[in-house]
Amino acid sequence: MTIDPAQINFLIVDDLDNMRRSIRAMLKLIKFGRKYYEAADGLEAWEILNTGHCAIKFIISDWQMPRMNGTELLNKLRGNKKFKDTPFLMITAEANQSIVAEAAEQDVDAYLTKPFVTATLEQKILELLNRVDNPSPQAVLLRKAEKWRAKGQFDNAIECLRRAAGLSKHSSRPWREIGRLFLKKNDLQGAIEAFEQAITMNRLEVPSYHYLGQIYLKQGEADKAIKYFTKALDLSPRNAERAFKVAALLLKHQRVKEAEKILKSMLRNNPDNLDLHEETVDLAMEHGLFKLAVFCCRKVLEAAPERDYMQKKLGLALLRKGAYQEAATLLEKVQQHFPMDINVLLYLAECYLQLKMRMRADKWASKAVRIDPGNKQAQEILAQC
Repeated sequence: MTIDPAQINFLIVDDLDNMRRSIRAMLKLIKFGRKYYEAADGLEAWEILNTGHCAIKFIISDWQMPRMNGTELLNKLRGNKKFKDTPFLMITAEANQSIVAEAAEQDVDAYLTKPFVTATLEQKILELLNRVDNPSPQAVLLRKAEKWRAKGQFDNAIECLRRAAGLSKHSSRPWREIGRLFLKKNDLQGAIEAFEQAITMNRLEVPSYHYLGQIYLKQGEADKAIKYFTKALDLSPRNAERAFKVAALLLKHQRVKEAEKILKSMLRNNPDNLDLHEETVDLAMEHGLFKLAVFCCRKVLEAAPERDYMQKKLGLALLRKGAYQEAATLLEKVQQHFPMDINVLLYLAECYLQLKMRMRADKWASKAVRIDPGNKQAQEILAQC
């Protein structure tokens, strides 16, 4: 081995201080590492990597972390020319199917399941460094194909990948890459056949299911697109972007219960992603999922009360849900902060109309008319009062 593990810099990523200290102690015990850097989550790790002076040559990362987890960090690394080949050892509390599929989607190099001993850590690190020093014939062809792809020589790249595929009966990656190249050539049928072959070889081939979903969606075959997107989601349920896309597609085709189930699962898997909760509010309101919209509004406001504009959305969600008194109480407070907001005035008027409190409905509708004399909705409410 030409790479000396004693002379490389390690980055240890884990949200638990004692776990980072434990891994660092193990590395020192086996005399691995010239310098050690630590991060409490993927976001902090990404910032360390981009400082430019650390020269990290090996990453040991936990899977489950706040802000940015291990697979999200790995995704950023694999998409970056500078870091895409950095050895990445994933630490997991359990290696269940969804975790394996999620990590495999980003081409994780190896796993360790907690708890582990120093000898196991040493063995895994040596295995990964040996792969860097002595790449397999398939790995050599994959790298060669990547160079051809970078030059725009797609046919040469595909030929390399076909040779790589012939070297292993179990590796789906060459076929997945062939499919991606066919997409680059706008050969959708060739891409479909390649992705289907990848799935045949590996039932956990999440990216290929996802690409097939994209192809069929582009071709206007919604049922097939939903089928493949859903399969990818079943295997790797924590992918929020995919879950949101599948839910939106299902809602577009009036499959509301299926979409709601996916959205709820997505939110459970991403409880701290407030932006995701906020996006879900708009989608839920558009398709009549008012109870879910209320839940998301409250979650955002509880964690980030400074997002006071969400109070207005919560008021509307409560109104549409039929919680008229609660909506009215909240919206009266909102109106004090946004006195010229026509929509808030109209929501209040509608609430009180539903509560059969016509004098109050008249009050808020009249205010709306004074601001916007031609507002038809306010005039209709006044007529009913």
